[in-house]
Amino acid sequence: MEYKEVLENVKKIQGLSCKGCAECNGLACGNTMPGPGSKAPGNGANDNWKAWRNVKVNMDVIAPSTAVDMSVKLLGREFKLPIITGPVGSIKWQYHPDSDVREYNRAIILACEKAGAAASFGDGIDPAVLPDTIQFGAEHGGISMPVLNPYSDEEIMEKMDFCRKFDPFAMCVVIDSAGLPHLRAKNISAGTKTIEQLAKLKEHAGIPFVVKGVMSAKSALKALEAGADALIVSNHGGRVLPGTPATAEVLPEIADAVGGKMQIIVDGGIRSGLDIFKALALGADAVMMCRPFITCYFGGGEEGISALLNKLSAELSDTMYMCGARKLDDITRDMVRF
Repeated sequence: MEYKEVLENVKKIQGLSCKGCAECNGLACGNTMPGPGSKAPGNGANDNWKAWRNVKVNMDVIAPSTAVDMSVKLLGREFKLPIITGPVGSIKWQYHPDSDVREYNRAIILACEKAGAAASFGDGIDPAVLPDTIQFGAEHGGISMPVLNPYSDEEIMEKMDFCRKFDPFAMCVVIDSAGLPHLRAKNISAGTKTIEQLAKLKEHAGIPFVVKGVMSAKSALKALEAGADALIVSNHGGRVLPGTPATAEVLPEIADAVGGKMQIIVDGGIRSGLDIFKALALGADAVMMCRPFITCYFGGGEEGISALLNKLSAELSDTMYMCGARKLDDITRDMVRF
C-alpha cells in the first residue's frame, strides 16, 4: 500500500474530528486531534507544525556518494530508524466511538517491528490497554515503551512493577499530562512531580527512565538531576497550556544544556523525514510522532502505518544524502538555518 492510497482511504471515512488532511497541522479539525482537544485559544498544534517550516536545510552535495545509515542506539537498544511512535490514550474521538486503541497499538508494534522503529503506548483511559499492549510488545521484541500518566507515585510504581516483567526497552512518565483537565477529573492524584519524586521513580523503574514534557533548559537540568536517562521535548501536542513556544523553538537550548549527558527526543508537529532531519540537526537523538500514525491506521491499518514509516525513512535518507550526512552522527546544527 502506498502512502497516497492511505490518504485517499481516510478521505472516504466520515471521522468524528479528523478530516484526513494530507498533512496534519491542527487547523481543519479545530486542533481537536487527538482526543479532547487543547486549552483555548487552541492553536498549539499548529504552532508546533509551523515552527518546523521555519527551519531550512543547507544542501551540500560535495561529499562521497556512499550509502546512508539511519540506525541509532536509543536507551541501550539498536533501532534502524530514529523514530518512536507516540502514545495515545484513546482513538474514539478521531473516527468512531467503537474504535479500540488496543488494536491500534498492536498495529503500531507490528509495523514498527518490520521498519526497525520504536513504539510507545499510554496507560490511557481503559485499564485493559496497558496489560494488553505491554504483553503484545514483549512478544515482538520489547520495542514498545509504556508512557505512564503522572498519577500518584504509588500508582506509577505499581504499573512499573507490572510492565518490567515484560522487558520493555524503557519506561516513561509523561509529566505534562498534569495539564489535561480530563485527567484530573478521572484521577485526582494526577499532578506535577518534583525532582525528588522523579528520582524515586527513576530508581524504581530499574530500566532506562524517560521524562516526557520538558520545554526549557531549566526543566531539562531538573530531569538530569533526577537521573533520567532521556527526556522528551514536548508540550503534549500544544494541548496543555496556551502561549508556550513550539518544541522546535526550545530544542536548541535544551540540547545545549543537557546534550551528551542524556538522550533527547522531540515531538510536536513533525510530519516528514525532512522534519526529522531538522530535529536531529537541532540536537535531538530521535523524534516522536503521533497524530499522522492515527490517520494512517484508519486509512490502512498496519499497512497504512508501514506506508508512513516507509515514506519517513525515504525522506530522511534523501535529506541526509543531499546535505552531506551519511550517518546520524554526521548531522550537525550548521546543516540547518532559521
